[in-house]
Amino acid sequence: MVFCPKCGSVMYPREVNGKWELFCPRCGYTMPLEDESILEAYRVRRRVTHSPKEKIIVVDKDQVPATAVLLKGQVRCPKCGSDEVYFWMMQTRAADEPPTRFYRCKRCGYTWREYA
Repeated sequence: MVFCPKCGSVMYPREVNGKWELFCPRCGYTMPLEDESILEAYRVRRRVTHSPKEKIIVVDKDQVPATAVLLKGQVRCPKCGSDEVYFWMMQTRAADEPPTRFYRCKRCGYTWREYA
């Protein structure tokens, strides 16, 4: 990788009229590329692919997730008032954000969530 001498950003290769040059996307600085072996550092070696199952999270209406815990007397269902609810957590937003807390009433099956 080559860094821009003006602003310090990573410079990227591009081909102009059959010749390779490095350009800075931030400030626009360009420099000719004499050694094309530098291009190897910019090549993508492997792409990460995900199956459709990995991309979609399905919470079944009839079943409680295996990681759920039954809480008694700590949380009340806002729909029926029961104090027995299942609780589980799931990362639904970015990794640097707290996980989402889900609750499901044992009596009526109502499901709700809390963002921390």
